[in-house]
Amino acid sequence: MKAIKGSLKASRVAVVGATAASAVLVLSVPAFAHVTVQPENGAAKGSFAVVDFKVPNERDNASTTKVEVNLPADHPLASVMPQPVDGWKVDITKSKLDKPITMHGKQIDQAVTKVTWTTTGKGIEPGYFQKFPLSIGMLPEDTDQLVFKALQTYSNNEVVRWIEPQKSGQEEPDNPAPVLQLTSASDAGSGHHGTPAEDASAPKDTTAQASSGDSDTTARVLGVVGIVVGAAGVAYGVLAGRRRTTEV
Repeated sequence: MKAIKGSLKASRVAVVGATAASAVLVLSVPAFAHVTVQPENGAAKGSFAVVDFKVPNERDNASTTKVEVNLPADHPLASVMPQPVDGWKVDITKSKLDKPITMHGKQIDQAVTKVTWTTTGKGIEPGYFQKFPLSIGMLPEDTDQLVFKALQTYSNNEVVRWIEPQKSGQEEPDNPAPVLQLTSASDAGSGHHGTPAEDASAPKDTTAQASSGDSDTTARVLGVVGIVVGAAGVAYGVLAGRRRTTEV
């Protein structure tokens, strides 16, 4: 009987130990994030929109010190206005267009092709992300999306190039380029054909911890941990039942 009890106790300890190890492994998996772009109040074709480039810091030993966003050359935007971001200076690069575009009845022969933010302080520290707002327009009417290519520079001089296109039917690339999905004018909702100044509303909470920004990842992790803990409980119950049966 003592041998049986000892065996059951050892098995129970092994199950609990394995469960704890599994939980640690799950919680230790890093929550990888990408540089993304999202509209604040929709992005309807033919209108202006305020979009936020969300830049997470994916390194534990370096801060993000510079962010470069290249605007799509195949669909140039005549108006690009950055909103000031505390702790960052912004530089606008304009280039001459091969083919002039018309906006508000005027022909425009140059457009913003790149926006660069450079930190004047600590930058984006490990565990945090930053939003960089832009008012852009007018959005093209002959495409369903705009692809932006972004470069992220760290304090250790590492440069991550978020430039890979997403190909239909294939897995997401390791460093996907930020993509802004456009909606039709009829689905614009609160979107309108206003001026850049009218659309340049201030965003909220431009800096926050990455853990709160990635709540969906946290929820998935907690869900897995819950499953593991639940399985451990079932295993413990089975072992306890066997123990009582053996003792009887």
